[in-house]
Amino acid sequence: MKVLVTGGAGFIGSHVSDALLAAGHTVCVLDDLSSGRRENVPAAARFVQGDIRDAATVAKVFADFLPEVVCHQAAQVSVSVSTREPLRDAQINVLGTLNLLQECVAKKVQRVVFASTGGAIYGHVPEPERAQVGRQPRPSSPYACSKFSVEAYLGAYRSEFALRFSILRYANVYGPRQDPHGEAGVVAIFCQRLLAGEPIQVYARKEQGDDGCVRDYVFVQDVVKANVAAVEGRLQDDVVNVATGVATTTLGLARALEKLTGKPAEVRFGPRREGDVERSVIDPGAAPPYGVPRSLESGLTETLAWFRERATRGS
Repeated sequence: MKVLVTGGAGFIGSHVSDALLAAGHTVCVLDDLSSGRRENVPAAARFVQGDIRDAATVAKVFADFLPEVVCHQAAQVSVSVSTREPLRDAQINVLGTLNLLQECVAKKVQRVVFASTGGAIYGHVPEPERAQVGRQPRPSSPYACSKFSVEAYLGAYRSEFALRFSILRYANVYGPRQDPHGEAGVVAIFCQRLLAGEPIQVYARKEQGDDGCVRDYVFVQDVVKANVAAVEGRLQDDVVNVATGVATTTLGLARALEKLTGKPAEVRFGPRREGDVERSVIDPGAAPPYGVPRSLESGLTETLAWFRERATRGS
């Protein structure tokens, strides 16, 4: 199939593009390179540098490539940025997506695969619960609101235009190619700083000095498998959680990385950050489309190896 991957120069999107090409699909990547890197785009993929907020650019990509499926990864992904700049967040995540959906209808695209968020949409998940797909969403940040609104728009486009879709609600995704310089991605930040012998910071869950927020960390290759299954129409449900169901505190993550690097960390404790959900643990379901999720230790080992290799190359 011909698959348009938005955000395909980014962390998750580039891995998805690699996998789609390996599965025999034809891929076009649309990315404005605001956070993605040109070198992440597979050589076999067509590449268009452009912003999904620009309706003319989006229309031209659809007219030239004529995708059969759109795998929509492009987004403003930072909760804290969305809190500071809610209009920018909505312009990218909502209005940009509507540009894509309009073209999907006009060009009779078979299916849209939408990268949503489980970590933000479900809100605080009390101990010892795991958020299931049927749980009432409780978005508490502009970022979560923008993602949830797109989910609602997809339902409306199905009702009005028979547009088919799959919604993938990601837990906290980590792995090779994640950017440690942005505001998202504590695993990437910790990997880089630990390998460089620099201090790391644990932001409070409730009070400064506690173990930090509780998260569900899912390895990027599990996310990739879910995306490929969705693109190929192998998902039975419209909404799928992509997660492990395993709870890890920020301090627990730091200790796991300490063990793998063999380097003690200087841990500093910061205050709670605005917009942070205290506990987010998500139920992957009985038979997730990516099989048994990778263990945190296995995923962290591979991620650390990638960061070590980059440090060696000085990039």
